[in-house]
Amino acid sequence: MMLHPSIGELTANGDNAYSIVIAAAKRAREIANEAKDKEEVLDESPMMLAVRDFADGKTKVKH
Repeated sequence: MMLHPSIGELTANGDNAYSIVIAAAKRAREIANEAKDKEEVLDESPMMLAVRDFADGKTKVKH
């Protein structure tokens, strides 16, 4: 199964795959905690939402 966006698309701006994976995991944790605090049910996994945030430029890797 191919996930979109691919790691190649996410690393196109010069970030390495390791830093993107770590940053996406942290963002996914934030998304999950925010949903829990608001008692919301997420339609998608927090990780997929986090990866889309990076792909859409809503979140960037902090160096």
